[in-house]
Amino acid sequence: MIEALERAWSIPELKRRISFVLTMLFIFAVGAHIPVPGVSSHVIDAYLRGRGGGGILGLIDMFSGGSFRRMSMFALGIQPYINSSIIMQMMTIAIPQLDALQKEGESGRKQIAKITRNLTVILAVVQSFGITIALNHSVGVHISLLQQFTITVALTAGTSFLLWLGEQVTQNGVGNGISLIIFAGILLSLRNQAIQMGLQIKAGTPWIGLVVLIAFFIATTYLIVLITQGTRRIPIQHTKRVIGMRQSQAGASFLPIKVNTAGVIPIIFAMSLMLLPATIVSMLPSDSGAVGTLKLWLDRLRPGSNPIATGLYALMVVAFTYFYTAIVMNVQEMADNLKKYGNYIPGIRPGKPTYEYLERVISRITLAGAVFLAIIAVLQYIVPNLTGFQQFTLVGGTSLLIIVGVAIETMQAIEAQLLMRNYEGFIKGDGR
Repeated sequence: MIEALERAWSIPELKRRISFVLTMLFIFAVGAHIPVPGVSSHVIDAYLRGRGGGGILGLIDMFSGGSFRRMSMFALGIQPYINSSIIMQMMTIAIPQLDALQKEGESGRKQIAKITRNLTVILAVVQSFGITIALNHSVGVHISLLQQFTITVALTAGTSFLLWLGEQVTQNGVGNGISLIIFAGILLSLRNQAIQMGLQIKAGTPWIGLVVLIAFFIATTYLIVLITQGTRRIPIQHTKRVIGMRQSQAGASFLPIKVNTAGVIPIIFAMSLMLLPATIVSMLPSDSGAVGTLKLWLDRLRPGSNPIATGLYALMVVAFTYFYTAIVMNVQEMADNLKKYGNYIPGIRPGKPTYEYLERVISRITLAGAVFLAIIAVLQYIVPNLTGFQQFTLVGGTSLLIIVGVAIETMQAIEAQLLMRNYEGFIKGDGR
């Protein structure tokens, strides 16, 4: 990896691209510390600590790199775009017009991207205004209507700027810009976690807990890399075809099926679904009677609060993994395409037998990926209790999974750029 980075830095164009990425991430880090007027960050920080993460607000804080805790311009982070992308993926399956638009090629994808951006702005407005209501009723910060409008505009503008920033990184840098912004946001939050760990050690937390934490961190990182890179290669046989004056030769290749096709999305789905009801009810001003009882019961559904809630969270991660994999992988279309282009799986007849075989293989692989995601998600609540470092949430959950996944994706993008330039040099050398 270090050798690849050194070679990339020695190529002027790649050096310019990497420098552009670093500059944009520096701008993101600076913007994450520009506060929104009218809200005390100390009150919000105390609230998140008191709530053991703060529910949905804590999830937003994690993706924004602690910007919500500081109530900065980037407090919402890129989360509205993540939500709008998930919604668009599901709508593409449900609405035939969007499905047809997606199949139109580059022009169709641009139209879907435009709709996604517009939906991101709408969600940012809704979430920003919802946060001001939550600050009024839950956190105890009094915000006037004018301040609510100001905060809503500022947070929406911050999210829109981050979306533009991510697109610029994708076009002019290396890797996926949105993923890199999320990656940078999580890394920014590590500073606060490291400070809290240092304070705990000074307060008398045993050092053995730190050793166990490091061991879990290394083992979890290794497991994530192993599963993220893991694929099942299904052999594909290509038949000889004649198209016009061209004849394609028979051959063999592989159909790669990733073990973790769904990525981190099922964890976000499950966590949001379990935390959203409690977050909404917590906005109600009353804490007595039926409302108080409802708040108590919903708070017990928070992952990590008790073994039943944590087990339910793990089961939801497994269920959402199957659900999301079914959305992004159309097995029937895969089988039809193999038959359409004259390809087949050795020993399996084209058509329905191919569909049933692929369905069976993908179902088994998805089970392995779902169990892996459930383990990673639950570790976020188990490891802090074992080690005594409650504030360090990087082991397990979405954080480490995103960091490792984005790091692998970015390094593969850099290696692809290097490979392309090596081929270019070889071709130019032959032409001289």
